[in-house]
Amino acid sequence: MVSALNGAQALLRTLADAGVRACFTNPGTSEMHFVAALDSEARMRAVLALFEGVASGAADGYARMAGSPAATLLHLGPGLGNGLANLHNARKAHVPVLNIVGDHATTHARYDTPLQSDIETVARNVSRWVRRTQSVQAIGADAAEAIGAAIGPPGQVATLILPADVSWSQGATPAPPPAPPAPRVPDADAIEALARTLAGAKRSALLLGGGALLKPALRAAARAAAACGAQLLCEVFPTRMQRGAGLPAPQRLAYLPELASTQLSGLQHLVLVQAPAPVSFFAYPGRSGELVPAGCAVHELADHSQDATAALEALADALGAPSAAPPTAVAPRVSAPTRGPLSAESVCAIIGAMLPEGAIISDESQTSGVALGPATAGGPPHDLLALTGGAIGQGLPVALGAAVACPDRPVLALEADGSALYTIQSLWTMAREQLDVTVIIFRNDAYAILELELQRVGARGAHSKARAQFDLSRPELDFVALAAGLGVPGRRARTVEELTPALSWALGEPGPHLIEAVVPSVFSPARLRAMPYGLRALSALPRPLAGALRRRLYPG
Repeated sequence: MVSALNGAQALLRTLADAGVRACFTNPGTSEMHFVAALDSEARMRAVLALFEGVASGAADGYARMAGSPAATLLHLGPGLGNGLANLHNARKAHVPVLNIVGDHATTHARYDTPLQSDIETVARNVSRWVRRTQSVQAIGADAAEAIGAAIGPPGQVATLILPADVSWSQGATPAPPPAPPAPRVPDADAIEALARTLAGAKRSALLLGGGALLKPALRAAARAAAACGAQLLCEVFPTRMQRGAGLPAPQRLAYLPELASTQLSGLQHLVLVQAPAPVSFFAYPGRSGELVPAGCAVHELADHSQDATAALEALADALGAPSAAPPTAVAPRVSAPTRGPLSAESVCAIIGAMLPEGAIISDESQTSGVALGPATAGGPPHDLLALTGGAIGQGLPVALGAAVACPDRPVLALEADGSALYTIQSLWTMAREQLDVTVIIFRNDAYAILELELQRVGARGAHSKARAQFDLSRPELDFVALAAGLGVPGRRARTVEELTPALSWALGEPGPHLIEAVVPSVFSPARLRAMPYGLRALSALPRPLAGALRRRLYPG
Protein backbone atom coordinates (compact mmCIF):
# COMPACT_ATOMS: atom_id res chain seq x y z
CA MET A 1 0.00 0.00 0.00
CA VAL A 2 1.40 3.39 -1.05
CA SER A 3 2.03 5.87 1.76
CA ALA A 4 -0.37 8.81 1.85
CA LEU A 5 2.55 11.17 2.55
CA ASN A 6 4.39 13.05 -0.14
CA GLY A 7 8.13 13.59 0.07
CA ALA A 8 7.91 17.01 1.71
CA GLN A 9 5.54 15.77 4.42
CA ALA A 10 7.74 12.76 5.22
CA LEU A 11 10.80 15.01 5.33
CA LEU A 12 9.19 17.40 7.80
CA ARG A 13 7.96 14.57 10.00
CA THR A 14 11.45 13.03 10.06
CA LEU A 15 12.96 16.38 11.07
CA ALA A 16 10.41 16.98 13.82
CA ASP A 17 10.68 13.42 15.18
CA ALA A 18 14.44 14.01 15.51
CA GLY A 19 13.92 17.19 17.53
CA VAL A 20 14.42 19.81 14.80
CA ARG A 21 12.04 22.57 15.89
CA ALA A 22 12.89 25.58 13.72
CA CYS A 23 13.25 26.16 9.99
CA PHE A 24 14.47 29.53 8.72
CA THR A 25 13.05 29.95 5.23
CA ASN A 26 13.47 31.89 2.01
CA PRO A 27 11.56 29.69 -0.44
CA GLY A 28 10.88 29.73 -4.17
CA THR A 29 8.83 27.74 -6.68
CA SER A 30 10.73 24.46 -6.28
CA GLU A 31 10.05 24.48 -2.51
CA MET A 32 6.28 25.09 -2.65
CA HIS A 33 5.33 21.56 -1.59
CA PHE A 34 7.64 21.85 1.45
CA VAL A 35 5.98 25.19 2.27
CA ALA A 36 2.54 23.61 2.00
CA ALA A 37 3.64 20.70 4.18
CA LEU A 38 4.53 23.09 7.01
CA ASP A 39 0.83 23.24 7.86
CA SER A 40 0.88 19.48 8.48
CA GLU A 41 3.64 19.64 11.13
CA ALA A 42 2.70 21.63 14.23
CA ARG A 43 6.05 20.95 15.95
CA MET A 44 8.06 22.89 13.37
CA ARG A 45 8.33 26.68 13.68
CA ALA A 46 8.81 28.33 10.29
CA VAL A 47 10.55 31.72 10.35
CA LEU A 48 10.61 33.75 7.14
CA ALA A 49 13.77 35.69 6.27
CA LEU A 50 14.00 38.29 3.50
CA PHE A 51 17.52 37.19 2.53
CA GLU A 52 19.19 33.80 2.59
CA GLY A 53 22.15 35.15 4.58
CA VAL A 54 19.70 35.99 7.37
CA ALA A 55 18.21 32.47 7.27
CA SER A 56 21.61 30.75 7.41
CA GLY A 57 22.96 33.02 10.17
CA ALA A 58 19.78 32.58 12.20
CA ALA A 59 20.10 28.79 11.97
CA ASP A 60 23.64 29.17 13.30
CA GLY A 61 22.52 31.34 16.23
CA TYR A 62 19.69 28.96 17.06
CA ALA A 63 22.03 25.95 17.08
CA ARG A 64 24.57 27.71 19.31
CA MET A 65 21.97 28.30 22.01
CA ALA A 66 19.70 25.27 21.59
CA GLY A 67 22.52 22.75 21.17
CA SER A 68 20.44 21.06 18.46
CA PRO A 69 20.14 21.63 14.73
CA ALA A 70 18.00 24.19 13.00
CA ALA A 71 17.07 23.85 9.34
CA THR A 72 17.15 26.33 6.51
CA LEU A 73 14.93 26.23 3.41
CA LEU A 74 16.76 27.75 0.43
CA HIS A 75 15.87 28.14 -3.24
CA LEU A 76 18.16 26.36 -5.68
CA GLY A 77 21.87 27.10 -6.13
CA PRO A 78 21.61 30.91 -6.14
CA GLY A 79 19.63 30.84 -2.88
CA LEU A 80 22.25 28.61 -1.28
CA GLY A 81 24.95 30.90 -2.66
CA ASN A 82 23.34 33.92 -1.00
CA GLY A 83 23.61 32.14 2.35
CA LEU A 84 27.23 31.01 2.01
CA ALA A 85 28.95 33.68 4.15
CA ASN A 86 27.00 32.80 7.28
CA LEU A 87 27.17 29.08 6.51
CA HIS A 88 30.95 29.58 6.45
CA ASN A 89 30.68 31.10 9.94
CA ALA A 90 28.52 28.17 11.07
CA ARG A 91 31.09 25.69 9.73
CA LYS A 92 33.84 27.40 11.69
CA ALA A 93 31.60 27.44 14.78
CA HIS A 94 31.15 23.63 14.61
CA VAL A 95 27.39 23.91 15.08
CA PRO A 96 24.70 21.66 13.58
CA VAL A 97 22.86 23.26 10.64
CA LEU A 98 20.78 21.36 8.08
CA ASN A 99 20.16 23.04 4.74
CA ILE A 100 17.16 21.90 2.70
CA VAL A 101 17.87 23.20 -0.81
CA GLY A 102 15.12 22.83 -3.37
CA ASP A 103 15.99 21.96 -6.96
CA HIS A 104 14.23 21.57 -10.26
CA ALA A 105 12.35 18.34 -10.83
CA THR A 106 14.64 15.54 -12.01
CA THR A 107 12.91 15.52 -15.41
CA HIS A 108 13.42 19.27 -15.81
CA ALA A 109 17.17 19.49 -15.27
CA ARG A 110 17.98 18.65 -18.92
CA TYR A 111 16.54 22.00 -20.08
CA ASP A 112 19.28 24.08 -18.39
CA THR A 113 16.80 26.75 -17.33
CA PRO A 114 17.98 30.14 -15.99
CA LEU A 115 18.16 28.94 -12.36
CA GLN A 116 19.84 25.61 -13.15
CA SER A 117 23.22 25.25 -11.39
CA ASP A 118 25.59 22.74 -9.84
CA ILE A 119 24.23 22.87 -6.30
CA GLU A 120 26.55 20.15 -4.99
CA THR A 121 29.62 22.21 -5.89
CA VAL A 122 28.19 25.29 -4.18
CA ALA A 123 27.27 23.26 -1.09
CA ARG A 124 30.67 21.59 -0.66
CA ASN A 125 32.28 24.93 0.13
CA VAL A 126 30.58 24.93 3.53
CA SER A 127 29.12 21.45 4.05
CA ARG A 128 30.80 18.33 5.40
CA TRP A 129 27.84 16.23 4.17
CA VAL A 130 26.00 16.74 0.85
CA ARG A 131 23.40 14.53 -0.80
CA ARG A 132 20.79 14.84 -3.53
CA THR A 133 17.72 12.73 -2.80
CA GLN A 134 17.06 10.56 -5.85
CA SER A 135 13.60 9.17 -5.09
CA VAL A 136 10.59 9.70 -2.88
CA GLN A 137 11.26 6.34 -1.22
CA ALA A 138 14.70 7.58 -0.07
CA ILE A 139 13.71 10.93 1.40
CA GLY A 140 13.08 9.76 4.98
CA ALA A 141 16.35 7.84 5.28
CA ASP A 142 18.31 10.65 3.60
CA ALA A 143 16.84 13.20 6.01
CA ALA A 144 17.69 11.07 9.05
CA GLU A 145 21.27 10.65 7.82
CA ALA A 146 21.54 14.40 7.20
CA ILE A 147 20.42 15.11 10.78
CA GLY A 148 22.95 12.62 12.14
CA ALA A 149 25.71 14.21 10.07
CA ALA A 150 24.80 17.70 11.28
CA ILE A 151 24.73 16.66 14.94
CA GLY A 152 28.12 14.96 14.68
CA PRO A 153 30.16 15.19 16.83
CA PRO A 154 31.52 17.52 15.77
CA GLY A 155 28.55 19.64 14.77
CA GLN A 156 28.64 20.62 11.14
CA VAL A 157 26.70 21.93 8.16
CA ALA A 158 24.82 19.27 6.18
CA THR A 159 23.03 19.98 2.90
CA LEU A 160 20.17 17.90 1.53
CA ILE A 161 19.14 18.72 -2.04
CA LEU A 162 15.43 18.11 -2.64
CA PRO A 163 14.21 17.92 -6.28
CA ALA A 164 10.70 19.28 -6.70
CA ASP A 165 9.26 15.99 -8.00
CA VAL A 166 10.64 14.10 -4.98
CA SER A 167 8.91 16.68 -2.82
CA TRP A 168 5.50 16.38 -4.50
CA SER A 169 5.42 12.63 -5.16
CA GLN A 170 3.37 10.28 -2.96
CA GLY A 171 4.75 7.17 -1.29
CA ALA A 172 7.25 8.63 1.18
CA THR A 173 7.91 7.16 4.62
CA PRO A 174 9.40 9.04 7.59
CA ALA A 175 12.56 7.56 9.08
CA PRO A 176 13.28 7.14 12.81
CA PRO A 177 15.65 9.64 14.44
CA PRO A 178 19.37 8.89 14.24
CA ALA A 179 21.02 7.39 17.31
CA PRO A 180 22.22 9.99 19.83
CA PRO A 181 25.86 10.89 19.20
CA ALA A 182 28.57 9.74 21.56
CA PRO A 183 31.69 11.94 21.80
CA ARG A 184 34.99 10.09 21.79
CA VAL A 185 36.48 9.46 25.23
CA PRO A 186 39.88 11.10 25.85
CA ASP A 187 42.84 8.73 26.11
CA ALA A 188 43.66 8.20 29.79
CA ASP A 189 47.37 7.47 29.25
CA ALA A 190 47.83 10.61 27.16
CA ILE A 191 46.16 12.71 29.85
CA GLU A 192 48.38 11.25 32.58
CA ALA A 193 51.47 12.04 30.47
CA LEU A 194 50.27 15.59 29.83
CA ALA A 195 49.63 16.10 33.56
CA ARG A 196 53.20 15.10 34.35
CA THR A 197 54.50 17.55 31.74
CA LEU A 198 52.39 20.45 33.01
CA ALA A 199 53.27 19.75 36.64
CA GLY A 200 56.94 20.42 35.84
CA ALA A 201 56.40 23.42 33.54
CA LYS A 202 57.24 26.96 34.60
CA ARG A 203 54.85 28.68 32.16
CA SER A 204 51.94 26.99 30.43
CA ALA A 205 48.46 27.83 29.21
CA LEU A 206 45.21 26.12 28.35
CA LEU A 207 43.62 27.52 25.18
CA LEU A 208 39.87 26.87 25.28
CA GLY A 209 37.31 26.87 22.47
CA GLY A 210 34.04 25.20 21.51
CA GLY A 211 32.35 23.34 24.35
CA ALA A 212 35.28 24.08 26.67
CA LEU A 213 33.81 27.58 27.18
CA LEU A 214 30.59 26.36 28.80
CA LYS A 215 30.19 26.27 32.59
CA PRO A 216 31.11 22.65 33.43
CA ALA A 217 34.22 22.70 31.26
CA LEU A 218 35.25 26.17 32.46
CA ARG A 219 35.14 25.03 36.07
CA ALA A 220 37.15 21.91 35.24
CA ALA A 221 39.67 24.04 33.34
CA ALA A 222 40.00 26.35 36.34
CA ARG A 223 40.73 23.32 38.57
CA ALA A 224 43.42 22.09 36.21
CA ALA A 225 44.98 25.53 35.73
CA ALA A 226 45.13 26.20 39.48
CA ALA A 227 46.81 22.84 40.10
CA CYS A 228 49.68 23.47 37.67
CA GLY A 229 49.83 27.27 37.55
CA ALA A 230 48.66 27.46 33.94
CA GLN A 231 47.07 30.51 32.37
CA LEU A 232 43.54 30.24 30.95
CA LEU A 233 43.10 31.60 27.42
CA CYS A 234 40.28 31.30 24.91
CA GLU A 235 40.13 31.54 21.14
CA VAL A 236 39.66 34.91 19.45
CA PHE A 237 36.08 34.33 18.29
CA PRO A 238 34.30 31.81 20.52
CA THR A 239 31.16 30.04 19.31
CA ARG A 240 29.50 30.40 22.71
CA MET A 241 31.23 31.57 25.86
CA GLN A 242 29.51 31.66 29.23
CA ARG A 243 30.69 34.66 31.24
CA GLY A 244 29.92 36.86 34.21
CA ALA A 245 30.34 37.01 37.95
CA GLY A 246 31.17 33.66 39.55
CA LEU A 247 32.56 32.03 36.40
CA PRO A 248 36.22 31.49 35.48
CA ALA A 249 37.20 34.15 32.95
CA PRO A 250 39.79 33.00 30.41
CA GLN A 251 41.49 35.83 28.60
CA ARG A 252 40.50 36.02 24.93
CA LEU A 253 43.33 35.95 22.46
CA ALA A 254 43.58 39.25 20.63
CA TYR A 255 42.68 39.60 16.96
CA LEU A 256 45.81 41.63 16.21
CA PRO A 257 48.81 39.30 16.00
CA GLU A 258 51.08 41.79 17.78
CA LEU A 259 48.84 41.60 20.83
CA ALA A 260 48.30 37.84 20.61
CA SER A 261 52.06 37.29 20.42
CA THR A 262 52.44 39.30 23.63
CA GLN A 263 49.84 37.12 25.35
CA LEU A 264 51.64 33.93 24.28
CA SER A 265 55.19 35.13 24.81
CA GLY A 266 57.33 32.94 27.07
CA LEU A 267 55.04 29.91 27.09
CA GLN A 268 56.70 26.51 27.35
CA HIS A 269 53.54 24.47 26.82
CA LEU A 270 50.24 25.31 25.17
CA VAL A 271 47.32 22.88 25.61
CA LEU A 272 44.53 23.05 23.02
CA VAL A 273 41.00 22.17 24.12
CA GLN A 274 38.66 22.30 21.12
CA ALA A 275 40.69 25.22 19.80
CA PRO A 276 43.18 25.53 16.92
CA ALA A 277 46.82 26.48 17.39
CA PRO A 278 47.00 30.30 17.19
CA VAL A 279 47.91 31.80 13.83
CA SER A 280 47.60 35.28 12.36
CA PHE A 281 44.30 35.91 10.56
CA PHE A 282 46.16 37.36 7.57
CA ALA A 283 49.67 37.38 6.17
CA TYR A 284 51.76 40.51 6.66
CA PRO A 285 54.97 41.36 4.79
CA GLY A 286 58.06 40.14 6.61
CA ARG A 287 56.19 38.43 9.47
CA SER A 288 55.45 34.82 10.28
CA GLY A 289 51.83 33.71 10.40
CA GLU A 290 52.52 31.40 13.34
CA LEU A 291 51.88 32.93 16.76
CA VAL A 292 53.01 30.08 19.01
CA PRO A 293 56.37 31.24 20.39
CA ALA A 294 59.53 29.39 19.40
CA GLY A 295 60.29 26.54 21.77
CA CYS A 296 56.69 26.20 22.98
CA ALA A 297 55.32 22.65 22.78
CA VAL A 298 51.72 22.36 21.61
CA HIS A 299 49.49 19.57 23.00
CA GLU A 300 45.92 18.74 21.97
CA LEU A 301 43.84 17.61 24.91
CA ALA A 302 40.52 17.34 23.06
CA ASP A 303 39.29 18.13 19.56
CA HIS A 304 35.71 18.92 18.53
CA SER A 305 34.78 15.24 18.29
CA GLN A 306 35.73 14.65 21.94
CA ASP A 307 34.12 15.51 25.26
CA ALA A 308 35.90 18.67 26.41
CA THR A 309 34.43 18.60 29.91
CA ALA A 310 35.45 14.98 30.50
CA ALA A 311 38.95 15.68 29.18
CA LEU A 312 39.44 18.70 31.44
CA GLU A 313 38.06 16.92 34.48
CA ALA A 314 40.39 14.00 33.84
CA LEU A 315 43.35 16.37 33.48
CA ALA A 316 42.44 18.16 36.71
CA ASP A 317 42.18 14.82 38.53
CA ALA A 318 45.51 13.67 37.11
CA LEU A 319 47.09 16.90 38.40
CA GLY A 320 45.70 16.21 41.86
CA ALA A 321 43.42 19.24 41.83
CA PRO A 322 40.79 19.57 44.56
CA SER A 323 37.37 18.38 43.47
CA ALA A 324 35.84 21.85 43.70
CA ALA A 325 36.84 24.64 41.36
CA PRO A 326 38.93 27.36 43.02
CA PRO A 327 37.04 30.50 44.06
CA THR A 328 36.68 32.89 41.17
CA ALA A 329 37.76 36.46 41.72
CA VAL A 330 34.62 38.51 41.20
CA ALA A 331 35.29 41.51 39.01
CA PRO A 332 33.45 44.61 40.17
CA ARG A 333 30.50 45.58 38.03
CA VAL A 334 31.40 48.70 36.08
CA SER A 335 29.78 52.02 36.85
CA ALA A 336 28.08 53.72 33.95
CA PRO A 337 29.32 57.18 33.02
CA THR A 338 26.74 59.88 33.69
CA ARG A 339 27.50 62.58 31.14
CA GLY A 340 29.49 63.51 28.07
CA PRO A 341 29.70 62.66 24.39
CA LEU A 342 29.61 58.99 23.50
CA SER A 343 32.72 56.98 22.75
CA ALA A 344 32.95 53.28 22.01
CA GLU A 345 34.40 52.87 25.50
CA SER A 346 31.51 54.65 27.23
CA VAL A 347 28.92 52.66 25.25
CA CYS A 348 30.56 49.42 26.42
CA ALA A 349 30.58 50.71 30.02
CA ILE A 350 26.86 51.52 29.87
CA ILE A 351 26.12 48.07 28.44
CA GLY A 352 28.17 46.48 31.24
CA ALA A 353 26.38 48.49 33.91
CA MET A 354 22.88 47.74 32.57
CA LEU A 355 23.35 44.19 31.28
CA PRO A 356 20.36 42.08 32.40
CA GLU A 357 20.83 38.67 33.99
CA GLY A 358 20.78 35.79 31.53
CA ALA A 359 21.41 38.02 28.53
CA ILE A 360 22.73 36.64 25.27
CA ILE A 361 25.19 38.97 23.51
CA SER A 362 25.72 38.55 19.78
CA ASP A 363 28.91 40.56 19.32
CA GLU A 364 29.83 41.97 15.94
CA SER A 365 30.87 45.35 17.28
CA GLN A 366 34.28 44.97 15.63
CA THR A 367 36.74 47.72 16.59
CA SER A 368 34.18 49.53 18.74
CA GLY A 369 33.94 46.53 21.07
CA VAL A 370 37.54 46.65 22.29
CA ALA A 371 36.39 47.51 25.83
CA LEU A 372 33.39 45.16 25.91
CA GLY A 373 35.19 42.29 27.66
CA PRO A 374 36.38 44.28 30.69
CA ALA A 375 33.07 46.19 30.83
CA THR A 376 30.96 43.02 31.10
CA ALA A 377 33.30 40.76 33.12
CA GLY A 378 31.66 41.71 36.41
CA GLY A 379 28.14 41.63 35.06
CA PRO A 380 25.52 38.98 35.76
CA PRO A 381 25.87 35.58 34.07
CA HIS A 382 25.44 35.84 30.31
CA ASP A 383 26.41 34.20 27.03
CA LEU A 384 28.67 35.69 24.37
CA LEU A 385 28.37 34.63 20.71
CA ALA A 386 31.19 35.84 18.46
CA LEU A 387 32.07 36.13 14.76
CA THR A 388 33.51 32.64 14.35
CA GLY A 389 34.43 32.66 10.67
CA GLY A 390 35.24 36.32 10.19
CA ALA A 391 32.61 36.80 7.44
CA ILE A 392 30.78 39.96 8.49
CA GLY A 393 27.01 40.18 8.54
CA GLN A 394 26.64 37.49 11.20
CA GLY A 395 25.66 39.49 14.29
CA LEU A 396 22.03 40.37 13.53
CA PRO A 397 21.02 36.94 12.16
CA VAL A 398 22.75 35.10 15.01
CA ALA A 399 20.89 37.30 17.50
CA LEU A 400 17.64 36.49 15.69
CA GLY A 401 18.25 32.75 15.87
CA ALA A 402 19.33 32.92 19.52
CA ALA A 403 16.10 34.75 20.38
CA VAL A 404 14.03 32.04 18.67
CA ALA A 405 15.93 29.35 20.61
CA CYS A 406 15.68 31.17 23.97
CA PRO A 407 12.46 33.22 24.02
CA ASP A 408 12.71 33.76 27.78
CA ARG A 409 16.11 35.49 27.62
CA PRO A 410 16.98 39.04 26.52
CA VAL A 411 19.25 39.23 23.49
CA LEU A 412 21.62 42.10 22.69
CA ALA A 413 23.04 42.45 19.18
CA LEU A 414 26.09 44.71 19.25
CA GLU A 415 26.78 45.73 15.67
CA ALA A 416 29.29 47.76 13.74
CA ASP A 417 27.61 49.98 11.19
CA GLY A 418 29.34 48.46 8.15
CA SER A 419 28.67 44.88 9.26
CA ALA A 420 25.01 45.60 10.04
CA LEU A 421 24.28 46.59 6.45
CA TYR A 422 25.13 43.13 5.15
CA THR A 423 22.06 41.58 6.79
CA ILE A 424 19.93 44.55 7.87
CA GLN A 425 16.85 42.60 6.70
CA SER A 426 17.13 40.69 10.00
CA LEU A 427 15.26 43.57 11.64
CA TRP A 428 12.12 42.79 9.64
CA THR A 429 12.07 39.19 10.85
CA MET A 430 12.69 40.31 14.44
CA ALA A 431 9.64 42.60 14.13
CA ARG A 432 7.49 39.95 12.44
CA GLU A 433 8.30 37.39 15.15
CA GLN A 434 8.26 39.98 17.98
CA LEU A 435 11.63 38.79 19.26
CA ASP A 436 13.12 40.36 22.39
CA VAL A 437 16.28 41.70 20.73
CA THR A 438 17.97 45.01 21.51
CA VAL A 439 20.21 46.09 18.64
CA ILE A 440 22.94 48.63 19.36
CA ILE A 441 24.62 49.99 16.24
CA PHE A 442 28.07 51.49 16.82
CA ARG A 443 28.00 54.12 14.08
CA ASN A 444 31.49 55.44 13.41
CA ASP A 445 30.90 55.99 9.68
CA ALA A 446 33.85 53.86 8.67
CA TYR A 447 35.20 50.39 8.07
CA ALA A 448 37.56 51.27 10.92
CA ILE A 449 39.50 48.01 11.05
CA LEU A 450 40.52 48.51 7.42
CA GLU A 451 41.91 51.94 8.24
CA LEU A 452 44.26 50.21 10.67
CA GLU A 453 45.01 47.29 8.33
CA LEU A 454 46.01 49.68 5.55
CA GLN A 455 48.85 50.81 7.80
CA ARG A 456 49.74 47.35 9.08
CA VAL A 457 50.15 45.65 5.69
CA GLY A 458 52.55 48.38 4.56
CA ALA A 459 50.48 49.43 1.54
CA ARG A 460 52.14 52.44 -0.12
CA GLY A 461 50.58 55.29 -2.05
CA ALA A 462 47.30 55.10 -0.13
CA HIS A 463 45.76 58.55 -0.25
CA SER A 464 42.28 60.00 -0.73
CA LYS A 465 40.95 57.48 -3.27
CA ALA A 466 42.14 54.52 -1.19
CA ARG A 467 40.85 55.90 2.09
CA ALA A 468 37.47 56.67 0.54
CA GLN A 469 36.92 52.91 0.32
CA PHE A 470 36.58 52.79 4.11
CA ASP A 471 34.40 55.91 4.48
CA LEU A 472 30.69 55.38 5.24
CA SER A 473 29.85 59.05 5.87
CA ARG A 474 28.86 60.12 2.33
CA PRO A 475 25.89 59.94 2.45
CA GLU A 476 25.38 59.72 6.19
CA LEU A 477 23.71 56.51 7.36
CA ASP A 478 20.41 56.70 9.25
CA PHE A 479 19.80 53.44 11.10
CA VAL A 480 16.78 54.81 12.95
CA ALA A 481 15.05 55.39 9.61
CA LEU A 482 16.17 52.01 8.30
CA ALA A 483 14.82 50.30 11.41
CA ALA A 484 11.49 52.13 11.13
CA GLY A 485 11.16 51.00 7.54
CA LEU A 486 11.65 47.39 8.67
CA GLY A 487 9.18 47.62 11.56
CA VAL A 488 11.57 48.16 14.50
CA PRO A 489 11.35 51.28 16.71
CA GLY A 490 14.65 53.07 17.12
CA ARG A 491 16.43 55.96 18.80
CA ARG A 492 19.69 57.76 18.16
CA ALA A 493 22.18 58.62 20.91
CA ARG A 494 25.18 60.93 20.66
CA THR A 495 25.70 61.44 24.41
CA VAL A 496 25.71 59.38 27.57
CA GLU A 497 22.63 61.29 28.68
CA GLU A 498 20.78 60.04 25.58
CA LEU A 499 22.06 56.44 25.54
CA THR A 500 21.25 55.45 29.13
CA PRO A 501 17.48 56.10 28.94
CA ALA A 502 17.38 54.68 25.41
CA LEU A 503 18.87 51.40 26.60
CA SER A 504 16.50 51.33 29.58
CA TRP A 505 13.59 51.81 27.14
CA ALA A 506 14.80 49.04 24.83
CA LEU A 507 15.40 46.53 27.61
CA GLY A 508 12.19 47.41 29.42
CA GLU A 509 9.73 46.79 26.58
CA PRO A 510 9.00 43.49 24.81
CA GLY A 511 9.87 43.08 21.16
CA PRO A 512 12.83 44.36 19.12
CA HIS A 513 14.37 47.82 19.47
CA LEU A 514 17.33 49.57 17.84
CA ILE A 515 19.68 52.20 19.23
CA GLU A 516 22.08 54.01 16.94
CA ALA A 517 25.09 55.02 19.06
CA VAL A 518 27.16 57.61 17.23
CA VAL A 519 30.81 57.19 18.24
CA PRO A 520 34.25 58.12 16.91
CA SER A 521 36.38 55.35 15.42
CA VAL A 522 38.64 53.62 17.97
CA PHE A 523 41.33 52.01 15.84
CA SER A 524 42.02 54.66 13.23
CA PRO A 525 45.74 55.35 13.86
CA ALA A 526 45.41 59.05 13.06
CA ARG A 527 42.50 59.47 15.45
CA LEU A 528 44.19 57.43 18.16
CA ARG A 529 47.14 59.79 18.05
CA ALA A 530 44.87 62.82 18.26
CA MET A 531 42.11 61.76 20.64
CA PRO A 532 42.54 60.98 24.36
CA TYR A 533 39.59 58.57 24.33
CA GLY A 534 41.64 56.24 22.12
CA LEU A 535 44.34 55.91 24.74
CA ARG A 536 41.68 55.35 27.39
CA ALA A 537 40.28 52.49 25.29
CA LEU A 538 43.73 50.93 25.18
CA SER A 539 43.99 51.27 28.94
CA ALA A 540 40.99 48.94 29.26
CA LEU A 541 43.18 46.15 27.90
CA PRO A 542 45.68 44.24 30.05
CA ARG A 543 48.81 46.37 30.37
CA PRO A 544 51.19 44.23 28.24
CA LEU A 545 48.66 44.12 25.41
CA ALA A 546 48.01 47.84 25.51
CA GLY A 547 51.75 48.46 25.47
CA ALA A 548 52.23 46.22 22.45
CA LEU A 549 49.52 48.04 20.51
CA ARG A 550 50.86 51.46 21.50
CA ARG A 551 54.32 50.50 20.26
CA ARG A 552 52.81 49.34 16.98
CA LEU A 553 50.70 52.46 16.46
CA TYR A 554 53.27 54.94 17.78
CA PRO A 555 56.67 53.61 16.66
CA GLY A 556 59.55 55.53 18.20
